[in-house]
Amino acid sequence: MSDQTVSALALTELPSKRSFFKPHRIVLIVLAALIVFSVVWFMRWDWVPKYSGRLAYGIGVTLLMLASTSILGFLLAVPIGLVQVTGPWPLKMLARGFCTIIRGTPLLLQLWLLYYGLGSLFPQFPEIRNSFLWPYLREAWPYGVAALTISFAAYEGEVMRGAFAGVPKGELEAARAYGMSPFTAFRRIWLPRAVHRALPTLTGETVLQLKATPLVATITVIDVYSVISKVRQETFITYEPLLLLALIYLCLTAILVVGFRWFENHIPTRGA
Repeated sequence: MSDQTVSALALTELPSKRSFFKPHRIVLIVLAALIVFSVVWFMRWDWVPKYSGRLAYGIGVTLLMLASTSILGFLLAVPIGLVQVTGPWPLKMLARGFCTIIRGTPLLLQLWLLYYGLGSLFPQFPEIRNSFLWPYLREAWPYGVAALTISFAAYEGEVMRGAFAGVPKGELEAARAYGMSPFTAFRRIWLPRAVHRALPTLTGETVLQLKATPLVATITVIDVYSVISKVRQETFITYEPLLLLALIYLCLTAILVVGFRWFENHIPTRGA
């Protein structure tokens, strides 16, 4: 590489570096640094070591709720979306009705109907009370998992419906002409292409699912939100626990977004 080329590259790089440090950005950076310093220096954080174990447990419960309900919800969303595109009329109407009802009612209401409604009916049946399922059904977390899973499946089912319908028909016809069975064509072409099309929306839905997990605290599930509420009750500190909770959710959201971006950039159908 010649000296003139190196000089030209250097000149093209310098403005981009200088352009970042504009006056308004410097002011924003200084303000952000002052806010962080004020939060750390002037607020009370001596309670954090005492509750660190509970916070770690609460974060673990939140992540477990998020992972289990998102995976189960997506597994339900795939057939819900597929049947709306290819299924017979009764199944198609049933899937559309399910999505409409779940998306049209508040998640908190669904959670309470499952826990306080269905959960209060189970003890009335001796067959259920004497079964191996009773130790789980008398707990709160199965109803939280069920409510979050159903909600995620309804929202993501509509996303997968559009994703399945948006895959070019020519690719599926080419798969049939190549001799693939319907299941092989679905597994190797239709589903991967639909998942790739749905990934940006799936990222947003998963972030929303994370923000919905604090609702399980209303039915006595001890997640990170429940732990922070307990900290506020015991220490009579208001702002510091809430700021820490916001920081925790911001970090978890950032990890989710980065993970989905990495996955989106490494799946084989990126050029779709």
